[in-house]
Amino acid sequence: MRMKLDCSAGFLLFWWFTSAVGGTRDDRKNIVFVICDSMDGRLIGRGQDSVVDLPNLNYMVQNGVNFRSTYTNSPICCPSRSALWSGLHTHVTQSWNNYKGLPKNYPTWQVRLEQQGYHTQVYGKTDYVSGDHSESNRVEAWTRNVNFTLAQEGRPTPVLVGSSSTDRIQLKDWASTDLASHWLLHEAPKQQKPWLLYLGLNLPHPYPTPSMGKNFGGSTFMTSPYWLKKVNSSKVTIPKWLPFSRMHPVDYYSSATKNCTSDFTRDEIMKIREYYYGMCAETDAMLGQVLDALKASGQADSTYVFFTSDHGELAMEHRQFYKMSMYEASAHIPMVLTGPEVPAGKAVDDLTSLVDVFPTFMDIANASQPPGLNGTSLLPLLRNSSDRVDRPDWVLSQYHGCNVNMSTYMLRTGSLKYVAFGDGPNQVSSQLFDLDKDPDELHNLAEERQDLASQLDDKLRKLVDYPTVTREVQKYNRDSFMAWKAKLGSRYKDEIANLRWWKDWQKDPQGNQEKVEEWLNNVVS
Repeated sequence: MRMKLDCSAGFLLFWWFTSAVGGTRDDRKNIVFVICDSMDGRLIGRGQDSVVDLPNLNYMVQNGVNFRSTYTNSPICCPSRSALWSGLHTHVTQSWNNYKGLPKNYPTWQVRLEQQGYHTQVYGKTDYVSGDHSESNRVEAWTRNVNFTLAQEGRPTPVLVGSSSTDRIQLKDWASTDLASHWLLHEAPKQQKPWLLYLGLNLPHPYPTPSMGKNFGGSTFMTSPYWLKKVNSSKVTIPKWLPFSRMHPVDYYSSATKNCTSDFTRDEIMKIREYYYGMCAETDAMLGQVLDALKASGQADSTYVFFTSDHGELAMEHRQFYKMSMYEASAHIPMVLTGPEVPAGKAVDDLTSLVDVFPTFMDIANASQPPGLNGTSLLPLLRNSSDRVDRPDWVLSQYHGCNVNMSTYMLRTGSLKYVAFGDGPNQVSSQLFDLDKDPDELHNLAEERQDLASQLDDKLRKLVDYPTVTREVQKYNRDSFMAWKAKLGSRYKDEIANLRWWKDWQKDPQGNQEKVEEWLNNVVS
């Protein structure tokens, strides 16, 4: 999909002329954008109630604006980042899974800013372009409607490494942070143009689990005693789990494919959660190094700083880890902003999401908005309510990838969260939660409040024709799998048997293969 970019020719001519003759420095504001992977947005701005010490995020909250109701538009890496970089919802870009994102030449906000005269510098994880992630990850997404339930992940495991002085564990992230800090200190002050610095971190995403084979996933929660000191163990809670008999069928499938349906001891769950919080503390330290470098560069007063995440982390809530869910731990993300004329200590409860980043960057750059963006600039929310532009009273999230056997659509409005699956409630029951009364999302109101659920379903369908989108995804999955199978030829049966699900596959290889063929023989209209 391509978008026609509406560039300001007059401004570009002015910028070119002044740059060519060594003229006036462009005084538009700079941007530092730090995005991590898998941080639960509910951890931010908790003050004395915080389960983990996050001093740099707390600094940003105290000196800027905390958007407390921010959601991912798709709770998995590549689709969420596709929404972020494009400003468009998942069904618009058709970024269906970790393999299917945006084309390489897509007109992202980076392209747009450069056309508006900004210098952009990118370090670390971006992960919005099609073609990445493991073979197993994409095949699991394509075969989500096959009639089997196979464990696709390693059992979530806490691992403690190093000593009380080991403060660098995720070395790749630290290398990216060092590069970003060096650029701020030594290159940013030289810029005649306004600039945007992007830093993408992999933490606090769980670490790879090599025991799953060549296509391993990430089910290892790893930290050191140094970071565990930042965790307030007395505030770490054991999440409540519904019994299997009361779990939503899609939740049960997710729990099973994530290898979470066996027994866990209280100590195991506590350690997984504590170690995850330790990983969040290490992430915060990377942010702190960037903030220190920005201040030392002399550019802080003319720079906006954003911090967010692509999605959250369940960390054993609802008997799951990872993301791929519309529950708060997975879908609710942080969004904090500091910078020029940003009010200090302001909390905004308006619903926001990742598609709002693109128009916000355009607002900062004094650039016209490309037509058709799904998001709305965050800057009006910094002002008094009378100054705000109209913005939606809802956010939309959707999921079409692995570990979930049906396309999932979430509408959040007010205190209500409505979740529909596949073709709608007639296929599989929907979910409805009142987050003010039920923050743990254990009481599904969809049956007892059918009138309200129906109203929200109608509103959701006006935003996205989700039964049609579901069928588009099903056809894409089947066609993609058929192409993969044909490409492998005689190697197909061996290849499919040795993906991440190999331990469960080998229990009944013939039966599993027959179920795949049965799925392929069902025509998708």
